[in-house]
Amino acid sequence: MSLLLLFVIFISFIGLGIPDSVFGASWPAIYTEFGIPYTYNNFVCITVALCTTCSSVFSHKILTKFKTGNVTAFSTLLTAAGLLGFSFAPNIYFMILFSIPLGLGAGCIDSGLNNYVALHYKATHMNYLHCFYGVGVALSPFVMSFMLSGDLGWRGGYRVVFIIQLIIAVICLFSLPLWKKVSNNTEEFTEAEKKVRLKDVVKIKGVKIGWFVFFFACGLEFTCGNWCTTFLVECLNLEKNVAAIGLTCYYAGLASGRLTAGFISTRVSPWNIIRIGLLSICIGIVLIFLPLPYVFAFIAMFLLGFGIGPIFPNLTHLTPINYGKDNSPAVVGTQMAASNLGVMAAPFIFSLLAQYVSVNVFPYYVLIIFCALICSIFLLKQSLGIYNGYKTNKQKRS
Repeated sequence: MSLLLLFVIFISFIGLGIPDSVFGASWPAIYTEFGIPYTYNNFVCITVALCTTCSSVFSHKILTKFKTGNVTAFSTLLTAAGLLGFSFAPNIYFMILFSIPLGLGAGCIDSGLNNYVALHYKATHMNYLHCFYGVGVALSPFVMSFMLSGDLGWRGGYRVVFIIQLIIAVICLFSLPLWKKVSNNTEEFTEAEKKVRLKDVVKIKGVKIGWFVFFFACGLEFTCGNWCTTFLVECLNLEKNVAAIGLTCYYAGLASGRLTAGFISTRVSPWNIIRIGLLSICIGIVLIFLPLPYVFAFIAMFLLGFGIGPIFPNLTHLTPINYGKDNSPAVVGTQMAASNLGVMAAPFIFSLLAQYVSVNVFPYYVLIIFCALICSIFLLKQSLGIYNGYKTNKQKRS
């Protein structure tokens, strides 16, 4: 029964990933049809990120009151409604409006399921969970690329992913009794977990520097996801449908990185998996800088995704270990909020650079965020007293 619930959670995370990548794949076609500057995608991305941040911050209260299963089902329906709205949007203003349910739904799903898996399952399962997120973000650009090459265009692509999202929402609704059976009708959250407040979280050692790690990790992930298609179109002169395949390579790498991390997590510590991911990102960045045929740009995108993929899930899995199980639900909510601030800020800053300098600065910008991520990870380990994967005070493998 527990494994069946885990499968439902995996499916739910496909639904979380679908809206995150479809916009980046469709944007070159959207701004061309609407006749607006390509930097206007920031209005949509910022709206989604702000709404996601708000729902993440308050997710602890929402989840303790309504339970994870109920919140997941309702939130998936919200994101499906947002996707359907996008397909009928006559202009950018309606897209901004329909971004609100997308963001509000995503925040609670992200916080609730990440915390649930971190507390009740193994590191392997956490990596597989985010691998399924990678399936979602790889699936929607593929669908969009196929639709862009036909007559239905980007609107048809949004309607197809809406149908997929609606099916996932129905699965979540029918699985609600399963949550009660797995928990044996006991309280999902302990009294100690319910009492942890935001002001208590801020005082926990290492939490604040951890926010910067999540900020830069997700800022890097979504800058690549939102802008690599535009970079391929504007700087490498690729057709829009071909550039969308490049984005599919990126998200396929993301899913592959998390799948691989799941396989090796029984033998390799989370911190060492993170090191492997950072190395893959470094190689991908080098390939972007080199003047090679565009096929190598696709390889670079895959390597970037492969490296970024395991960082977020392994950091999330370490949350109960680093900060304590009772603190975990509240801490995860703040981590998701920090992540979404990165999702909002990093692509926005790049859009300003693209507008006033050039889209060609994309590789340099990715390099800067990557260096900031490495520095913040180093400072986090110093704060927690972790060296070579071990806590020095207890010599306990983290």
